[in-house]
Amino acid sequence: MIINFATGIFLLLVILLVMSIRVLREYQRGVVFQLGRFWAVKGPGLFFLIPIVQQMVKVDLRTVVLDVPPQDVITRDNVSVKVNAVVYFRVVDPEKAIIQVVNFLEATSQLGQTTLRAVLGKHELDTLLSEREKLNADIQQTLDTATDAWGIKVSIVEIKHVDLNDSMVRAIARQAEAERERRAKVIHAEGELQASEKLLQAAEVLSRQAEAMQLRYLQTLSNIAGDKTSTIVFPIPMDVITPLLEAVKKRQG
Repeated sequence: MIINFATGIFLLLVILLVMSIRVLREYQRGVVFQLGRFWAVKGPGLFFLIPIVQQMVKVDLRTVVLDVPPQDVITRDNVSVKVNAVVYFRVVDPEKAIIQVVNFLEATSQLGQTTLRAVLGKHELDTLLSEREKLNADIQQTLDTATDAWGIKVSIVEIKHVDLNDSMVRAIARQAEAERERRAKVIHAEGELQASEKLLQAAEVLSRQAEAMQLRYLQTLSNIAGDKTSTIVFPIPMDVITPLLEAVKKRQG
């Protein structure tokens, strides 16, 4: 009877010892509670728990990739769009992640959705389409600040897609076409202005030297002669016509 009792005690101790052994991987931590109160954060590696008295909750420290489902966002200029994003975060304080919030994964997901709508709603559509890096940084900073009390670090937020309705797509296309036409007209006007300035400078240079004007006159005649035309107009300088006009006036007088 004594031997059987000793054997039973030994087996019970072995069972309790086996039940108390815990092994956690490098990326895992164990939040240990003793009689319902927080006791310590254990891991990684091998450690022991007192059965019944101590309980453990595992926490994964690896980066979690959270897909934020498409959200209906009304921009500052009253344009309705659908936007979805992806959030990268990890647990940096296992104690807070277990004690401060019921389910930190669900809480971060819900907070990501509301933050996405709140931040993007403060900006206009053009900003949403052209300044995604700035908006990503704003959303990441807002989320990181809000989740700090849960022991969570939000490292990256990326806007994936911005979906517009067909009428808005056509409006943006018309706006882009009008912008291209405006730029083309501005470039053409700037070219005309530069050409007129150069022509004015050339005229001033030619007016200071009569020989240069004559050379230009001969070059123009050469260009006209090279063209296949049946009519040639010979320009006559004013210094040649003026004496003839004065002589005609004297005779008539």
